[in-house]
Amino acid sequence: MDSSPPADATTTSAARRPSLLLLTPDYPPAHGGIQLMSLRLAEGMRAFAVKVLAPGDREAASFDREHAVAVRRLRGAPGPRGVSNALLNLAAFQEALRLRPDVVLSLHTVTAPAMAAIGRVLGSETAIVFHAEEITARIKLAAFAARNADVSIAVSAYTAGLIEATGARPPRLVRISPGVDSPKDPTPLAADRPIVVTIARLEERYKGHDVMLAALPLVLAKVPDALWVVIGEGSLRPGLERLARDHGVAHAVRFLGAVADEERDEWLRRARLLAMPSRLPAGGLAGEGFGIAYLEAGAFGKPALAGDVGGATDAILHGKTGLLVDPRDPLAVAEGITRLLLDTELAGRLGEAGARRAGELTWARFAGRVQDTLLEGLADREGAGGSAGNP
Repeated sequence: MDSSPPADATTTSAARRPSLLLLTPDYPPAHGGIQLMSLRLAEGMRAFAVKVLAPGDREAASFDREHAVAVRRLRGAPGPRGVSNALLNLAAFQEALRLRPDVVLSLHTVTAPAMAAIGRVLGSETAIVFHAEEITARIKLAAFAARNADVSIAVSAYTAGLIEATGARPPRLVRISPGVDSPKDPTPLAADRPIVVTIARLEERYKGHDVMLAALPLVLAKVPDALWVVIGEGSLRPGLERLARDHGVAHAVRFLGAVADEERDEWLRRARLLAMPSRLPAGGLAGEGFGIAYLEAGAFGKPALAGDVGGATDAILHGKTGLLVDPRDPLAVAEGITRLLLDTELAGRLGEAGARRAGELTWARFAGRVQDTLLEGLADREGAGGSAGNP
């Protein structure tokens, strides 16, 4: 594990900080892993003067006032996805002409066209963060992004393999694991029954909610008072609620929908484990690029159960911080959950190791490593006599 410390921005005066334009279609107050990553990068790369370009949101103005990050929001209601992405790229190029950034960092392939154009026209260093699903969903665009970025950042070994599978040969490819926030209070809370929690939007079938429901009768046969708490909202919820009734387990399931961070944390403190048996979707799509939720469970000292495929194999160390099982097999999922519910010594040991790992894989570390990578690229360009966005 690379334990290099974050770059020390205290030795760099504000007047000499290179400028960085961060492009993202996903930014808070919208919820999601990329949204949180965008914010933590914008806040954490203090050696740069960071400017974020992101879509607008009804609550964006109040959110931006509460966070010390310079953000330009696209105005107007979002339209069709293709149109919104085109407008985001156009606005990014216009902002770059005004700002003339030293570095442009794209957090999604949909802003890769603007990233590449800015690098070509202004000579800015270019970088992109790859996750997973966006690579296989738009293979040609992902290959274009990898070829045209000075540095491609993969969030897992699995993601790095997906990039290479596009046929592109990135000028520079580095792997940096995402991070997790340290909880304000990780102290366990008492619960009147054994709780298993899943945290994921109910939009992607590959997350494994259907397999969890098929596994739950087997779990209840050995742990009759177990409760599965489902945190997250989405279009799949009505079908999953029907499936719970069909399996006869509706009494042992609570669909909470989207909840505030504080309530999510309270459920993690009550839970015995987090289970999210993500699988590889049909049609060659990518599935889990990493799985920040697994690290979040570890931060609260709870073991995690995941599928033994995709980026989850980077997020969970099997037999050390959690269990990896066949995510397509309800029996394997049920056996893993039951084992962690009944074997308190094992669950405690895995949870303690998960907490230690979460303490290492922080968002500050992630932002620091990305920052160091970009600063190294700038130094290499200057050493080779290359141009930068700011003369």
